[in-house]
Amino acid sequence: MENTKSKKKNSQFIVRLNDMERTEFVELCEELDTSAAREVRRFIRCFIAENKKQT
Repeated sequence: MENTKSKKKNSQFIVRLNDMERTEFVELCEELDTSAAREVRRFIRCFIAENKKQT
C-alpha cells in the first residue's frame, strides 16, 4: 500500500498544442483503447529511463 501512495498522481503538466494535433492524438488514443494522459505519462517515463542511462 505504501508503494501505491508514493506513485500518487499529484501534479499537472500543461502542454500547448494546436487543435489539429490534439484532436488527432486523442482520436488515435481512443482507437487504441488508451487515454491521452496514459500515453503522455508513458512517454515521460520512457524518456526518463532512456536518458538517465546517458548521464
